[in-house]
Amino acid sequence: MSPRAARIPRSALVVGAGMTGLATAWFLQEAGVEVTVVDRRHVAAGASWGNAGWLSPALAVPLPEPGALRLGLRTLLSPASPLYIPPRADPRLARFLLSFSRNCTPRRWRVAMSALAPLNRQALAAYDELARGGVAEPTRPSDPCLIAFTTVAARAPFVHELEAVRASGQSVDYDLLSGAEARTQEPALSERTGAAVRLHGQRFLNPGAYAGALADAVRERGGKVVEGLRVTRVQDHGSEVSVAGSDGTDLRADVAVLANGAWLNRLAAPFGVRAAVQSGRGYSFTLPSDGLPAGPTYFAAQRVVCTPLGERVRVAGMMEFTAPDRPADPRRVQAVIEAARPMLPGADFSRRTDEWAGPRPCTADGLPLVGPTRSPRVYVCGGHGMWGIALGPLSGRLLAESIVTGQSAAELTPLHPLR
Repeated sequence: MSPRAARIPRSALVVGAGMTGLATAWFLQEAGVEVTVVDRRHVAAGASWGNAGWLSPALAVPLPEPGALRLGLRTLLSPASPLYIPPRADPRLARFLLSFSRNCTPRRWRVAMSALAPLNRQALAAYDELARGGVAEPTRPSDPCLIAFTTVAARAPFVHELEAVRASGQSVDYDLLSGAEARTQEPALSERTGAAVRLHGQRFLNPGAYAGALADAVRERGGKVVEGLRVTRVQDHGSEVSVAGSDGTDLRADVAVLANGAWLNRLAAPFGVRAAVQSGRGYSFTLPSDGLPAGPTYFAAQRVVCTPLGERVRVAGMMEFTAPDRPADPRRVQAVIEAARPMLPGADFSRRTDEWAGPRPCTADGLPLVGPTRSPRVYVCGGHGMWGIALGPLSGRLLAESIVTGQSAAELTPLHPLR
């Protein structure tokens, strides 16, 4: 028996009340562990509230891809670009971007994809387990799920990527549509839509509502969710861990899980975690459903996603590498609008509400950090980039199993936080 299996923890502190932290807490409870979740603000305050809410394993691919380098520096420095880097002196960001660029090769993409594929195959089943366990907010099927393009030629690289995902051992089911077929299926699309991909077997949800329901489920099973507590330090005392809050709060438990998103490095570095987690901020807003797609729709070239949420539609997009606490840039909201407007002529963008910016935690190799640290009592669950909603519950389940059994699942080997 390994040292980690010598004693099943009776209590756990989880730092971060986003999807990954709450899912880890829920699955720890499944094993009989008493949990307390703490968050610097509130449930789903970071990247888990205003994102697109797509549970799309077919699209969960490594962020560093060969095409990223072809954008060029001039494009990356433009506030209208889908991927934007605000120009400022930031040595930490410069080191991240250098490492990121080294991973933008076909070989490294394939290696990372081979690590993501086993996770993607199980991602939706983890949501089914949460549903059976009483999490009230539903996930919804994404049929039809459209990926729209202006031309057949523009669609070709996306189809090539889908085939690469399929080659990694992951099931991907899709149809190719003409522009006319896509517009018949989704009348909100403009005449500029010249080709599309229709994906099958995907789902979506309202991420803020789902995270709230997951927090409620944790509370209903006896767990605590402490909001408004900024954690300043985590310590391993040999037989237990402590979490210190900025207000002098001192919480103790057998183990701690760091799931605090784009702020992960500050708490995880003392435990040997050297992989940088960079904030890749996304933006969104909601519109009345008039003139918007009735089903989940992605404009791939524009990097804009539309997700129906009841009587409104969330419009989300952009990736902005910047500090997680830096004020939101209103030009990025306008960039989303200008990118989407030609594709959605019936949308009234002046009626937007719920403007949001959230820091997605990205790693340079495109793989999450899930597993143990140098301390046998401190674990990490983060760095999922754009796929924290899709992969968060499965990551939480695999990590919880690792904590209580002392044996790590094979799927977690390439995600080791000390890699």
